[in-house]
Amino acid sequence: MTSTHRKARPWLAAGTAAWLSLLLAACGGNLGGGSGDDGSGFPGGDPVTLYVGQDPGGSTDLIARALAEQVSGDLGVAVPVENKPGANGALAAQELAGKKADGHTLMVFNGSLAYITPLAVAQGEAPDLADYEIVTGISQDDYVLVSAADSGLATVGDLEKLGRAVKFGTTGVGTGSQLSQELLFAQAGIDATAVPFDGGSPTLTAVLGGQVDVGSIQLGEAVEQIEAGELTPIVTFAGERVSYLPGTPTAIEAGYDVPVQQSRAVFAPRGTPQDVIDSLAASFARAFEAEPYRRFNQDNQLTPNQVDGETLRGQWTQNLDTYRAVTERYDIQLGGGQ
Repeated sequence: MTSTHRKARPWLAAGTAAWLSLLLAACGGNLGGGSGDDGSGFPGGDPVTLYVGQDPGGSTDLIARALAEQVSGDLGVAVPVENKPGANGALAAQELAGKKADGHTLMVFNGSLAYITPLAVAQGEAPDLADYEIVTGISQDDYVLVSAADSGLATVGDLEKLGRAVKFGTTGVGTGSQLSQELLFAQAGIDATAVPFDGGSPTLTAVLGGQVDVGSIQLGEAVEQIEAGELTPIVTFAGERVSYLPGTPTAIEAGYDVPVQQSRAVFAPRGTPQDVIDSLAASFARAFEAEPYRRFNQDNQLTPNQVDGETLRGQWTQNLDTYRAVTERYDIQLGGGQ
């Protein structure tokens, strides 16, 4: 797990030229024309809808809109973003799985649904990766544990000395926000109680308003308030220190085994023709290289993970194994039935 090393405001792109060349060769460079059942001539003038399983304004929504703008221009069709919040994105994922497999309905899929939610719900209730084709990986995003600047809580030691159970806000049950804090407090021996919210924005509001003592928020969503002096960063859950928080240790540096990170990818329904997948992947690859999207990534401290579908599937499967092992090791119960 790595973090960006560039100064940023709220919300990195690595080169994808080699992969782009391979994708263009795979689809013959043909992205126009009429759309056939076998995927030839995709998209054929019809819009490509991009689902987001979270409310407008959050990190996933902003990423989707930044990509949709570039992909729309590349494909020459409208790429509307539709927000379908609920169950941390599981409702949108369920709807996507039932859509026609023609490439005209996609989703920006949060990795936590694949490798953390299964640890929080009964077997079979989490979305199954086998129900989807993966168009491309997008990016990774690290978490930071924050407190209100006027709370006096600036270190893990301050939380240990609080004299009562720590109330910590999460962005939902079965999310990286919850897992990162559960693991930290279990290893630090801190008595703590989770207070779940529906997304990063209400979690931030709860921290700033004193309803909770701390919250684990994605870096891009917390930067503005940190820079404004409204939030105090306690630790990040990144693999190494980020450049704009040079004085903030990682949880790993502080001696805690907390390997938690958010990841995102573009999914399509299972059975979408391979040449349609190839066309979409090539278009997203060009979007990743576009200067406006590169600036967006830099501004939002996103680490690129612009990999092909099978590589992404392997990464997320490994994450599930890793998180399952660490939750079992520290007896973490994220929700009902594992």
